[in-house]
Amino acid sequence: MSFFSFELDPALAADPVFERHQRGKMAVAATVPLASRDDLSLAYTPGVARVCTAIAEDPSLYRDYTWTGNAVAVVTDGSAVLGLGNIGPQGAMPVMEGKAVLFKQFGGVDAVPVCLDTQDVDGIIEVVRAMAPSFGGINLEDISAPRCFEIERRLDELLDIPVFHDDQHGTAVVVLAALHNAVALLGRRLGDLRVVISGAGAAGVAITDMLIAAGVLGANMIVCDSRGIIHADRPGLGPVKEGLAARTNYSGRTGGIQEALIGADVFIGVSGGSVPESALAGMAPEAIIFALANPTPEVPPAVAHKYAAIVATGRSDFPNQINNVLAFPGIFRGALDVRARRVTERMKVAAAEAIAEIVSDELRPDLIVPSALDPRVAPAVAAAVARAAERDEVAQLRPVSPAPASLPVH
Repeated sequence: MSFFSFELDPALAADPVFERHQRGKMAVAATVPLASRDDLSLAYTPGVARVCTAIAEDPSLYRDYTWTGNAVAVVTDGSAVLGLGNIGPQGAMPVMEGKAVLFKQFGGVDAVPVCLDTQDVDGIIEVVRAMAPSFGGINLEDISAPRCFEIERRLDELLDIPVFHDDQHGTAVVVLAALHNAVALLGRRLGDLRVVISGAGAAGVAITDMLIAAGVLGANMIVCDSRGIIHADRPGLGPVKEGLAARTNYSGRTGGIQEALIGADVFIGVSGGSVPESALAGMAPEAIIFALANPTPEVPPAVAHKYAAIVATGRSDFPNQINNVLAFPGIFRGALDVRARRVTERMKVAAAEAIAEIVSDELRPDLIVPSALDPRVAPAVAAAVARAAERDEVAQLRPVSPAPASLPVH
């Protein structure tokens, strides 16, 4: 129902993308009937007062008798939106709406886009802390590095609900799942791989840490930024990149992406830059290339296939799409189901293993991860995350086992 009308730009109205976004991509729907006086008295006054009083006396009832047990805030400051950069909170809203729709479609999670008109670290933290009682989890989205690391860390310390920066950990989870299956298909081991990561922002740092946790040797990893290889003797490194230098590249290799890729088994691009073909020619035989910049991969797939046995991108129009939607709906579904206080490293690794397992019996070079539309993914991830939360003693409820074949839409 709308009481207002407005003229649309004819050129935009004729574009199917803009048509799909008119008046946004989501709405609020009631879950209870409101057709009679009895309905109103139960859902609102006077009945609601009894629920309010009970919660005030026993806060543990809060998530049982409000929507917060199934609600997530998708929070951004608009500082690093897709590959578009710092386009602000209004420009970011269509992406946050889209994220909320994906939460609902794939995880049955009610998500609310929250675009903040501040890029001050303390300001963001205070706003999210203050609104946290309205939600069962916080999904941080499209916040630029290095601020995103401090924001997530401090919120994780302040709140007793899951705080998850998807640009970091969602990407890392799906990359680990894809790499796990790629090495299985090629008969290799994670511990033997020489890995180069292009990009030292949110995703690059998280991928580095997750691969090391999974068994890739830091000594055999090189991380590059726009100035080249990160190494301990390079001047001008900030705290985050100093940490990367300490955890990787033990041989102290220097130079740019060309030097980094000499003898490399794996290239993972999360930079938005481009890699010359001459650099790819220096990689080891039967290489693995994950060129994940979107919409333009660091390496065009046609070129990547000249040098790699397995190629993945972040795009849906090529095989092996490394897509965060494989991770975050199930991760939050599992965390919410057991009322986890936080998302632990074990929960992230469990999510990656669950994603990989979905297609473990179907592996081929153009199928190392399931489709983003595969209905098996979110239930499997949710069940694995819930079990890992219990093992890590951050769950407040016991996980239900076995997991349902498909997730309910609440």
